[in-house]
Parts: sequence; C-alpha cells; structure tokens
Amino acid sequence: MNALAVRHPGARRSGTRRQTDQVSAEHYFSTDPATPARRGEIEFNVAGRDYRLTVASGVFSAGRLDPGTAVLLRKADLPDAGATGVFLDIGCGYGPITCVLASEAPAAEVWAVDVNGRARELTAENAAGLGLGDRVRVAAPDEVPDDLVVDQIWSNPPTHVGKGELHAVMERWLPRLAPDGVAWLVINRNLGGDSLHAWLVERDWVVERVASQRGFRVLKVRRKTG
Repeated sequence: MNALAVRHPGARRSGTRRQTDQVSAEHYFSTDPATPARRGEIEFNVAGRDYRLTVASGVFSAGRLDPGTAVLLRKADLPDAGATGVFLDIGCGYGPITCVLASEAPAAEVWAVDVNGRARELTAENAAGLGLGDRVRVAAPDEVPDDLVVDQIWSNPPTHVGKGELHAVMERWLPRLAPDGVAWLVINRNLGGDSLHAWLVERDWVVERVASQRGFRVLKVRRKTG
C-alpha cells in the first residue's frame, strides 16, 4: 500500500473548497481559463517522497490534492524504479500524477495531457522544478502523435462533464494501450463509477475494481486476450 499524506500550507479549507467548485467546470471545458491565475502551493507525500507543487486558480482542484487523485495514488500499483516504457496521464491538471509517475519510474517517459493551457504550463513548471522535465512531455490532446502507444494510462477523468463526454475520453485514449498495457482509473461512485465499469466491460475491456475508498472506485483496465 502506498502511503500518502497531504498538507495545504496556509490554506483555509472552506474558502479553498468554494474556489475549487467555482473553477472546476471551467477547467473541464476551457482551453484558456478566464479566471485570474492566483498561484499557490500544495504539499503531499506519496510512497515516502515529498512533493511541493505550484497550483493556480482556473485549474482543477487548485486548492488541494483532489480526494480521487489521492485514492488513486494510494491504492493503484505505482510503477517501480525498474519500470520502462511510455506512461500517459489523461487530464493532468497541475501535474500531481505525472510528477509521481516520473519520480517513481526514472527510466520511463510520461505524457501529460490536458485541454487546459494553464494546467499544462503548471505541469511543465512542476516537472522541471523536480528535475523531471527531460522525461515529461506536456501536450494538448490534439498534439499527441497519432501513432503513440502507451504502456500505462493513469487518470482521474472528468466525471462532471457527463457520461457522453466521459465515454468519449475513454474511447479516444484507451485504444492507445499496448497489448499488455494497463490503465488505472479513479471514478467517483456517485458520478458513474459503477456504470463506467459496466460500460467498459461491454466494450470488451477487462476491468477489475481493485479498491473502493472514500466514495471512489479504483479500476484496473486491460485488453481482453485470447
């Protein structure tokens, strides 16, 4: 099990939560947020490593490490130091998953994808600040090469956009998995976690629910073999 602790330096919880609610919809839909970029920092610990990342308003969960992301990093199987290949973080935000993956697997390449330009800038900045910039590729969805095949997909996907958009995200990126690749997804149970599981199975993906915590499902998704 991966230990994870979160600290929010100087943040007032109630005010931060209201701000997060206000900007979450803009994060999902806007390539160029209109919200002024009020910057801050969050700290958290994953698998014994401390992280301090820059955040900004107009980006998903800017006031805290999102609870779903925290569950994913705690319950999914993080890559070990010997892991190689190409990883993909869908909806990277300011880069917490990307930075953890690149830190845990120093021989892997990590693609960080987000529609939000401000989020991409923060991810690139945070990766560079941790000395990971040479292995992190930050891109808008349409900038990812069509022939890119990935060994692992990690995502806390946008559930508030509705099932149609969520399914479109899955249909766009899951086919990029290598034959023996794996996707790790975290989904809010009350926002379609179980229905997404069933939908993926109907489309011949092999899906295992590996954890359920704090109202979130952690799903392990593979291609069907044989």
